[in-house]
Amino acid sequence: MFSKVLRRTHMYLALFLTPWVLMYTASTFVMNHREWFKDLYGGPPKPAVFEREMAYDAAFPEGASAKQMARQILQSQNMEGAFNANRRMKDDALIIQRLDPITPRRLTYEPASKKLTIEKVPWESRGFLERMHRRRGYQHDYALEDAWAVSVDLFIAVMVFWVLSGLWMWWEMKLTRRTGALFALGGTALFALFLVTI
Repeated sequence: MFSKVLRRTHMYLALFLTPWVLMYTASTFVMNHREWFKDLYGGPPKPAVFEREMAYDAAFPEGASAKQMARQILQSQNMEGAFNANRRMKDDALIIQRLDPITPRRLTYEPASKKLTIEKVPWESRGFLERMHRRRGYQHDYALEDAWAVSVDLFIAVMVFWVLSGLWMWWEMKLTRRTGALFALGGTALFALFLVTI
């Protein structure tokens, strides 16, 4: 009974998490072969390009942090979501990186000229895959970002479960114990070799 439940759980979790597995597989392939994709796409990833510029006379609360100012600007442009923000030393401009996985944008607010410039990163599948691969953590104050972080934690937990349940299923099949042991030892030896040599 236990083995049947274990096998079904192993299978159903694999089916449920297929999109995550495919995404991490494809994105890791892209990151592992950057030079090949550079040739394929005819160059490095495209930089952000100008989208629009506008007068922007912002009124921020006294003592507002870069994060608070960035949030206010993003809200005013209907671009709420995960972001990073920092001040540029030379002119005190506020640089906001809106971390959208499909169309990331960079917003630059220059308080001296009261100007807001918005640039966007053109769509490329390689850039999208890398952004999805690196999207993680609970540092952003948005429920959807936390939901994605939870899904990453779930994926990690399931990977551990797949290893443990795979070991259980292998041990149950007596005919494959010797061959399975050779594969397990071979994989462990190769991994150890890489650890001490690279």
